[in-house]
Amino acid sequence: MIEPSWTMGVEEEYLLVDRESGELVVEQPPGLIERVAELRHGQVSPEFFSAQIEIGTGICDDFRRLRADIGLLRLAVTEAAAEHGLAPIAASTHPSARAEEAHITDKERYRALAADLQGVSRRLIISGLHVHVGIEDPELRIDLMGQVTAFLPYLLALSTSSPFWRGTDTGLKSYRSAVFATLPRTGLPERFSSWAEYERHIDVLVRAGVIEDASKVWWDIRPSHSYPTLEMRVTDLPTRMEDTVAVAAAYACLLRMLWRLRTQHLSWREHSNFLVGQNKWLAERHGIEGELIDFESGELEPVPHAVERIVDMVRPDAEALDCVAEVEHLKTICRRGTSADRQLSACRDAIDAGADDAEALHAVLQTLIDDTLAPPAA
Repeated sequence: MIEPSWTMGVEEEYLLVDRESGELVVEQPPGLIERVAELRHGQVSPEFFSAQIEIGTGICDDFRRLRADIGLLRLAVTEAAAEHGLAPIAASTHPSARAEEAHITDKERYRALAADLQGVSRRLIISGLHVHVGIEDPELRIDLMGQVTAFLPYLLALSTSSPFWRGTDTGLKSYRSAVFATLPRTGLPERFSSWAEYERHIDVLVRAGVIEDASKVWWDIRPSHSYPTLEMRVTDLPTRMEDTVAVAAAYACLLRMLWRLRTQHLSWREHSNFLVGQNKWLAERHGIEGELIDFESGELEPVPHAVERIVDMVRPDAEALDCVAEVEHLKTICRRGTSADRQLSACRDAIDAGADDAEALHAVLQTLIDDTLAPPAA
């Protein structure tokens, strides 16, 4: 069996805010995207709302290149935004913004999407992390998609960054997941026995005129429409760059681990979307502080314990892909918390110091601005 290339690419979606107040911008300054491209060659594009900007790395053969691309693109966005008194935040929701105050990007594709989704689209001030891993064989892509789905709730738990919505603590670590679930063609993917079966399902919607192509299927994981990759989309956007790299490394290593089993004529036991979906909800609700179901024992297991197991399980693959340190960083996330945990802590600390609700949310926003371009923690 020919080994896939395991090339990687990452897309991150940032929210643009006023550097001093932390408020979400209504309209993106003209020429901002072009300015980012001048500062750092890479994929830079608008998003559904004018207050968002998306970056994409190049096709990376190793994690040193991936880290460098993400860091340089974050720096370019920060420098371009600073010229207008703005800053990017890498988080899946803005703590206090209200969707009705934001403007949709003035492009035909976004106007068409808003017309199709109607009121649902007006809540989509949410940002995510998308990780592409190169798997050239489409049959293998479909097979691994079905197997790796069971691990997606753990990746979500490790990435949570959206505990607040419209100025309120939602009680969820990933409120973005709840918002995104209101869209059609989202959530856990169907299980397909072959590439041809997957294509038949897509063709039904295309022939009926419901969608133009597979890019309008927004599952938590999907075969990319544009590249020979398996694209993971379940995660929130980590605020700290090293967390993004760690989650990307874990995803790539899980796929390689499943491929390695396949070369031995083995496969991971697949579980129903009903069961995996329950774990996904637990990850949305509690993040790394929660417990997920270990389907082998049938018992709840603390997320940090499960992460220890996963790190050990994929160690041969992390060694093969030269990303042992990146995968080991998952344990650091479990020790010091995700962006969602840090945001909640900043809010509590401000309240304890005598701040009112608005001042506490401002403290959260300053934490997000600082952490978005923070160097790796020692």
